[in-house]
Amino acid sequence: MKKILYLIPTPLHEDTLSSLPAHTIEVIHSLDAFIVEKAKTCRRFVSKTKHPKPIHDLDFIELDKHDPVANLPIIKDAFAHYDRVGFMSEAGCPGVADPGSQYVWEAHGKDIQVIPLTGPSSILLALMASGLNGQNFHFHGYLSPKKDLLKKHLQRLEKESRSSQTTHIFIETPYRNKAMVETLLTSLHPETKLCIAANITSPDEYIQSHRISKWKKMTLPDLHKIPTIFLISG
Repeated sequence: MKKILYLIPTPLHEDTLSSLPAHTIEVIHSLDAFIVEKAKTCRRFVSKTKHPKPIHDLDFIELDKHDPVANLPIIKDAFAHYDRVGFMSEAGCPGVADPGSQYVWEAHGKDIQVIPLTGPSSILLALMASGLNGQNFHFHGYLSPKKDLLKKHLQRLEKESRSSQTTHIFIETPYRNKAMVETLLTSLHPETKLCIAANITSPDEYIQSHRISKWKKMTLPDLHKIPTIFLISG
């Protein structure tokens, strides 16, 4: 039997199982083994999908975040026991702004078929809803936490965006969201476009796009400890 690694997106919010298509749920229900970041979280998620087998009969192979070297043989070990294995991150799409790419690379090297499944990506959903250029965009992950360096970086991205029509996308540690917004509003040109997309797919989802000049006149959202995507276009 052909060995297959399924890349399984998970909901961005724990109460939005509806964001996953039926086919993705069907694949989850067909698997007995999953490579995961946190076994507890993924057990809870798989249980919510109403997996036909008892949860204690499924194998959740947890990555060791404290010892990456210990994770190196994980693909080989998993496929020594199973022909079909799922790979799940904590939220969103595995390998996209998230751990997983090195294990996918290893699977390719072992002639294991890799099948990505459909599900929510906060980056793409934010870009879709932003009204900013979706033809030319760049995701940066985290920017510098140091205010002076962050200001210079944002102004550099703004300048580049203005000349190349690139949408720049980035994230921040949720407890620093307020500081990020303050730096954005004090560092960028009044005409620069900014989208703030928070708690995507949740019942209290917040997505708004305005020029910096308008953001400065608005009551800003409370983003403390809320997963947020920022997008700018000069």
